[in-house]
Amino acid sequence: MQTRILICTDLDRTLLPNGSQPESPGARDIFRRLVARPEVTLAYVSGRHRELVEEAMLAYDLPLPDWVIGDVGTTIYRAGSTEWQHWTAWEDNINSDWRGLMAKDLRPLFDDLPDLRVQEQAKQNRFKLSYYLSMQCDTEALRQEMASRLEAQNLAASLIYSVDEASATGLLDVLPARATKLHAVEFLMRHQGFDIGDTVFAGDSGNDLPVIVSRIPSVLVANADRAVVEQAQILVEQNSNQVAFYLARGGFLGMNGNYSAGILEGIAHYLPKTRYWMMETHED
Repeated sequence: MQTRILICTDLDRTLLPNGSQPESPGARDIFRRLVARPEVTLAYVSGRHRELVEEAMLAYDLPLPDWVIGDVGTTIYRAGSTEWQHWTAWEDNINSDWRGLMAKDLRPLFDDLPDLRVQEQAKQNRFKLSYYLSMQCDTEALRQEMASRLEAQNLAASLIYSVDEASATGLLDVLPARATKLHAVEFLMRHQGFDIGDTVFAGDSGNDLPVIVSRIPSVLVANADRAVVEQAQILVEQNSNQVAFYLARGGFLGMNGNYSAGILEGIAHYLPKTRYWMMETHED
């Protein structure tokens, strides 16, 4: 029986080489040929909405995925060459966390908080309320205040903080509690018949941490921000999930471990048989 493998990867500064560190030449080509194998199911897991995912795929000549988890885990699409199918079962699954309310209904809860600046309408959706923060903001105190207000309204929510390195801006997403990247990946695994032995996740930033520190085998690419690496290491130790955490360091196939090179290094770490597939494509 053919082995099935699920590769889930973040886009910005993970698969996309749009950070300040250099990309290993040829790494994306090896990744492209690896995920083209019939054994592999590919899922992009991104904070981007659908149009921005498609824009990135075109700009960086990315392979067509089988699935796209977008908007920090609040949407899931079955991707296709002509039409993407919205997976409504996922939204039905997370709907009860907010008792039927939508993101726009939650905004009045936080209108008096001066550190919050609402992101553009294109970056909001039914289950995603997104804000910009200054880097000087006390994010932990702010999150505690927001969590207290949500709890008072009996709303189950996750507050996901990350940093846009390019603009040096904080990003804060208010999501249903079950709408993180972790829960979306777990939903995909469960409904498509993958277990943790078949799955590898790759990421680089704060909104990837719920998956990175979980039981799902995960890799932080070498270009990940040092603060994210340190936080991941602390949480992994607290959760006793060291066996499911890998920090790319470079050297694999002579590559530097950044971006797609780090993804490949992590996949080879967890699934040694894929090393031979990668070496075949490396030598072509």
